[in-house]
Amino acid sequence: MNVRQMPLEELELLSYTDIAYELLKLDKKPKTTPILFGEVCKLLEISEDNMMEMIGDFYTSLTTDKRFILLDSAEWDLKEAHSVKTIIDDDEDDETEDEEETDEDIENNETEDEAVVNNAEDFDESDEDMDDLEDLVVVTEEEMDE
Repeated sequence: MNVRQMPLEELELLSYTDIAYELLKLDKKPKTTPILFGEVCKLLEISEDNMMEMIGDFYTSLTTDKRFILLDSAEWDLKEAHSVKTIIDDDEDDETEDEEETDEDIENNETEDEAVVNNAEDFDESDEDMDDLEDLVVVTEEEMDE
């Protein structure tokens, strides 16, 4: 349908976004918010003062309507006129690779274990509490898995 040729009575039955959609579809070129809403208001015979009061609501309507897309140039166009590039993130593969221990990781863990043992030797063994801890054994994760 050509909204530019429709009578005012029929245009008034349409929403502003429906009229904007038809205008962008007819012209096949993107437009800024003021230009697009100016054309809508001209068709609906809305005064410029009223247009300035309603332009914020029109902008909000465009942002929530999935038929429109705001381009980097601050112009509105029909979403159907643009292709959407889908990026698939393969995080699952990355996580599997990250979970595998490397030789370097194993060496670092062994160094940390040695530091724990060295720190344990620094304790004063004359404490009465040490008697309670005599039977404790340090177990590594590998031993726990078995």
